[in-house]
Amino acid sequence: MRVKRGVPGHAKHVKIRKATKGMSHPNRVSVKRGKQAVTRSLQFAYRDRRNRKRTFRALWNTRINAAAREHGTTYSRLIAGLKAAGVELDRKVLAELAVNEPKAFEAVVKSAKLEK
Repeated sequence: MRVKRGVPGHAKHVKIRKATKGMSHPNRVSVKRGKQAVTRSLQFAYRDRRNRKRTFRALWNTRINAAAREHGTTYSRLIAGLKAAGVELDRKVLAELAVNEPKAFEAVVKSAKLEK
């Protein structure tokens, strides 16, 4: 007896249609174009998950530098001083302190300056 393949094929098409929700009309209607659009969108998603890390690190560095300059030092001197002092705060935490807790950031800067 021959095997009819309508159900699995239809299920694949439904899966593509579900994934293309919110895309432009041709990508939603045509299964072939939808498949291409989904593939490309997944590639972009993979790439941009990595780029987000890069973007946030740049933002943190900018915030730390701005706050460090308010306290009479630069980003590179501050980071070098922190490493010499053995302070193991990452850039995310330093940026958070710089924005939300200026007094705590000032204490961190002083601890980095003492080790010069």
